[in-house]
Amino acid sequence: MDMAELVYLSLGSNLGDRAANLLAAIAQIAAAGPLGRISSLYETQPVDVPHQPWFLNCVAAIETRKTPRELLKFLLSIEAAMGRLRQRNKGPRKIDVDVLLFGDRVVQEPGLIIPHPSMQHRRFVLEPLVEIAPEVCHPVFRKTARELLAALDESQIVRKVETATWTNS
Repeated sequence: MDMAELVYLSLGSNLGDRAANLLAAIAQIAAAGPLGRISSLYETQPVDVPHQPWFLNCVAAIETRKTPRELLKFLLSIEAAMGRLRQRNKGPRKIDVDVLLFGDRVVQEPGLIIPHPSMQHRRFVLEPLVEIAPEVCHPVFRKTARELLAALDESQIVRKVETATWTNS
């Protein structure tokens, strides 16, 4: 890949020191390219599996020259190195890193779908994304992050807990 592309990542943690887990993952993600803006931390109600600890979530931007598949492999290695155990789908986890948007690419490959296939339904993704990139456009729906968030109902509880002190914006 010749040119760096702007990628938005969603990070979440609901085990251990959640904020420290997010910071540690972001520090490692920086090895894939320069970090851009990073959202505040948001405490969020578990969505798909309700009986588990609440999450801390954030969204980070990165410019990378990696391909989508290379980036995914890199992110999975960070999760594994941080002790993520995939024992239960959508269950408790120390760290979770998802690729939300990769430039304006649309990727549909086994194990890799970009844009993230359920981001438009997740307040815990859209609120932090809107904080740092309200006008970023979803390449399939052709709506901005702000428009996607406005279309969501209020049922998911998401509250900002702190302004990111690690941003370089």
